[in-house]
Amino acid sequence: MSPRKPAVLRDGGGEQSLREYLVTAAARLIAERGTAALTVRDIAREARVADGVLYNHFAGKEELLALALHAHVHEVMEQAGSAPVAGQGTVEDNLRSFVERGLGVLGRLLPAFAGLLGQPKVLTHFHRPGAHPGRDGFRDQLIGYLRAERELGRIAAEADPEAAATMIMGACHELILPRLFFPDAPQVPEVLEVPPGFADGIVTTVLHGIAPARTS
Repeated sequence: MSPRKPAVLRDGGGEQSLREYLVTAAARLIAERGTAALTVRDIAREARVADGVLYNHFAGKEELLALALHAHVHEVMEQAGSAPVAGQGTVEDNLRSFVERGLGVLGRLLPAFAGLLGQPKVLTHFHRPGAHPGRDGFRDQLIGYLRAERELGRIAAEADPEAAATMIMGACHELILPRLFFPDAPQVPEVLEVPPGFADGIVTTVLHGIAPARTS
């Protein structure tokens, strides 16, 4: 017996609607089990379509997985809450909240990206220019926030938002990347274990630097 057609097909939905339906089904699987060993058949069964249907709407499995991964990333970021708003609260508290939010998101995304280390074509599709229009990543959000704060005079006029964002995001990734590349790294827990004071240390160093205090 052939798989039951999804509602979007029974109702006469267009090709774009079907593409979105298949991407959603693949993203749901990525959220549940990551990307490791995820097959076209797995996705087709989740979407309740024949295996060949996927190849009618995507260049291949790699394109579908990349689009589904973008959808998964977007959903995780949305669930993590909004980026800080310039002029509200203190810069220190806002940056601390950003670091904590970013670590939570990266921890949830780690299983998805860990399964792609042996699938470079998926990552190529994922990073293709224009693959996710209108969606800013964490670094872009942080740069935009810091630029706005600089315009308000709440951080130094000579501050470099891009450099600050690189330092903050680099520190966050330092907790994540060893789990991807080092075989002896501990297994990923459901909640990423962050060293005590990690966010405070990063924020304090970015805001105040490491140079000794000037004496009058």
